[in-house]
Amino acid sequence: MTKTSKLLLVVSHLLMLGGGFALGVYMLPILIAPEAPSRQAVQAAATGALYTGTFRRDLKDSDQFHWGEGTVSLTPNAIALEGELAPGPDYKLYLSPSFVETETDFLRLKPAMVRVGDVKTFKNFVVPLPPDIDPARYTTVIVWCETFGQFISAAKYK
Repeated sequence: MTKTSKLLLVVSHLLMLGGGFALGVYMLPILIAPEAPSRQAVQAAATGALYTGTFRRDLKDSDQFHWGEGTVSLTPNAIALEGELAPGPDYKLYLSPSFVETETDFLRLKPAMVRVGDVKTFKNFVVPLPPDIDPARYTTVIVWCETFGQFISAAKYK
């Protein structure tokens, strides 16, 4: 085997390894996600909503891998989404006093935000609202990928 052949073999194997790793990072959250709540369960959780907003795909830092769409409802006990999020790992739900649609704005305003909880499903979700968090003090719901520091989506609700 020539030196060039060995080099091509090593490079091709490293590329495949890198591609497999990237695919695994993308697919793992999908494979281990719990079953999403049904539309009826989300609608029941949204009953008596104090506020509603809309996740849209056309935000500045949203792209084909980082997006959300659907209606988000805030009740005294929960935040519920009837819609979808791009699959990804380690999603967190935040409430913000200001609307943001970029990673830079999120990081700048993060000290003024409150983290509500984890988002573990990508089609519909219901996240319990801790009793010490008053959604009236905020204006926007944000989904953020903590592991990779990626903005996913935001919905202004007031």
